[in-house]
Amino acid sequence: MSGFLEWFYAFITTMVNGVWQIISGLFGGLFKIFNVVDYFKQFGAYKGAFKFIDWLFAILSFILVMAIWGIIIYLIILGIRKYIRFRKSRVGNEDLLEEVANLHRDVLKLTKEKERILALKIGQTSVSVDDLNAIFRSEDEEKGEGAAASTDDEDSKELAPRFSKLEAIDQKYQYYIPPVYRKDFTLEELCRDFRNFACSRMGLYYEEEVIRCFFAGLASTKLIILQGISGTGKTSLPYALGKFFENDATIVSVQPSWRDRTELFGYFNEFSKKFNETEVLRRIYESNLNDDINVIILDEMNIARVEYYFAEMLSIMEMPDSSEWTIELVPSSWENDPKHLAGGKLTIPKNTWYIGTANNDDSTFSISDKVYDRALTINIDTKGIAFDAPDTPPSKIAYSSVEALYDKAVLEHPVEQVYLDMIESLDLYVIKKFRVAFGNRIMKQLKTFVPVYVACGGDVVSGIDHMLATKVFRKFESLNLSLIRDELKGLINYLNTLFGKDKMKSSIELLERLQRTY
Repeated sequence: MSGFLEWFYAFITTMVNGVWQIISGLFGGLFKIFNVVDYFKQFGAYKGAFKFIDWLFAILSFILVMAIWGIIIYLIILGIRKYIRFRKSRVGNEDLLEEVANLHRDVLKLTKEKERILALKIGQTSVSVDDLNAIFRSEDEEKGEGAAASTDDEDSKELAPRFSKLEAIDQKYQYYIPPVYRKDFTLEELCRDFRNFACSRMGLYYEEEVIRCFFAGLASTKLIILQGISGTGKTSLPYALGKFFENDATIVSVQPSWRDRTELFGYFNEFSKKFNETEVLRRIYESNLNDDINVIILDEMNIARVEYYFAEMLSIMEMPDSSEWTIELVPSSWENDPKHLAGGKLTIPKNTWYIGTANNDDSTFSISDKVYDRALTINIDTKGIAFDAPDTPPSKIAYSSVEALYDKAVLEHPVEQVYLDMIESLDLYVIKKFRVAFGNRIMKQLKTFVPVYVACGGDVVSGIDHMLATKVFRKFESLNLSLIRDELKGLINYLNTLFGKDKMKSSIELLERLQRTY
């Protein structure tokens, strides 16, 4: 044992002596560097032999050496300060990241707690102490929370309907008794009565031509576009229609941010487990339960891109079988979902029209051909002239009655073959000169629009004129007008030859305006 102790003492002594030599050497070197007393002794020993030039160099050398050491010391201090600052910032960032992580965990925890409290509030009239204790349990019980949350969701499905507005409509129509509808009228009488009602009861004046086109447009498509300058009564026309039918129109103010169908129908909120229902959704759902004529107004419809938020509706209403007019609101159904929302799908009824107003200015988007082709456009560029009308009350009219009159008009006033031949000749002329075709969809709408227009008191050529002006010749605006100016003049002459002098007023006015553009 004594041998080990002697060796260990020698080993430790050697190591300690080495450390002491490092410390003493470091501090000894620093002492020698800054030993001012020794420097003065040296200076005193040599200054006796100094001449003037020696004194000058000695002073300069002393200043230079001191400046170098000052710079070295300053750089060392600056480096130490930067290192300390770097370490502080790094430690601070690490602390901040850790604090953010802790806050994120707290937020997630609070979110879970809020979801469970909301589920309990939805399913119960009050939250008991036991429920709150179950919500604020410890982290060791996290595995059991998944099953409990699932149970809460099942309870919410059983106790809280996610479509509260649609559920209220079901309750409203549970003991619904249909009103007594007016039946003995013709389309011409309907147009006249509506025009007189708008004048006598609402102070709105519309030309007979506008009313005829309006009702004929309702027969040919579910989307009507009323365009023109502000203040001409575009929004008032469908609003007055709702008042006339004693079933007020639903007015929707389109917003610039609209980009998809959720702006129209709403969306399911996963947090609250409820569907955010819009007035459009409510109106469409209710329209399935009645035989009224329902109107939804898309005010300033082109302040956002129509082909974005209305795209699905445009596609659905193109389907020939109306039983396929459905939109999926939610992927699955709950037991307490509304009665007429089978499988989470909403049926788009035939007794609802979507009437949009459009201004053409710098604040709006241009409406695409896709929308124009599927809609019926009516230009209202001037205010109606005031006229005297007898006091006309509103009329409760069923959709089925109007639809029957539309079908009757198509049978009794079909577009004669002579006019179809004229249209075919015009189609070939336009294709040859302008590379623009009519299309099957336009012809299908024309064959419905014109007969109803005639039944409303108009004539065949005027009905064809309106369709061609709004459906075909409108497309010329996108062509290079400077290159087709002469062809436009030839087209005007061809229209006068084909249909009669100045018979196609709307089309010729449009073409002449395009001529004047360049």
